[in-house]
Amino acid sequence: MPTLILVRHGRSTANTAGLLAGWTPGVALDERGAQQAAALPGRLAGLPISEVVSSPLQRCQETIQPLLDARPGLRAHTEERIGEAHYGDWSGRKLAELKDEPLMEVVQAHPSAAAFPGGESMRAMQTRAAEAVREWNARVERDHGGDAVYLMCSHGDIIKSLVADALGLHLDLFQRISVEPCSITAIRYTRLRPFLVRLGDTGDFASLAPREEPPGGDAPVGGGAGAP
Repeated sequence: MPTLILVRHGRSTANTAGLLAGWTPGVALDERGAQQAAALPGRLAGLPISEVVSSPLQRCQETIQPLLDARPGLRAHTEERIGEAHYGDWSGRKLAELKDEPLMEVVQAHPSAAAFPGGESMRAMQTRAAEAVREWNARVERDHGGDAVYLMCSHGDIIKSLVADALGLHLDLFQRISVEPCSITAIRYTRLRPFLVRLGDTGDFASLAPREEPPGGDAPVGGGAGAP
């Protein structure tokens, strides 16, 4: 079965503003995010990518555009099921104020029980994304063969949930996974099991350096803004 390259969108204006964007329209890449997207074709130059599948949200569409420009024959598809979590009433709010919401503790420690007010549950988010990947695996294998490589551009929580699914981890453990903006995660699917062969690879180790203000123990909902 195919190898899936998961790319999180580049850093967005919501990431730098500390907002939980969700499906809020008009959230674009910031200057650094545009640079990350521009570097993506070079990072993927050695891969024979057969298809590109993207979330419909602007920040993902902008992330894949340089790759499509560099490979004019590459087919691109939009897939709503790998769009960001539907955060409902939380969408567009500052993460700093959301941390005091009682639901945030559930999101952090017991996400399989979390459902966003006016939005969807985290279980539903993972289910739709995993179903989309399985259907695209079958489609890519049918059209391009079992050794094909294809790319999906999606969002932090979606990619983390797909990694958990591939590893057989309960959704309650997915907050232990980290994927930075424009990072590359690769999953090779086989008939019996998936293999996680890359996780959150940016080629940049700046985010591992000590910071003046050490990060807390909570996982960044939506994926975080990456290295400063």
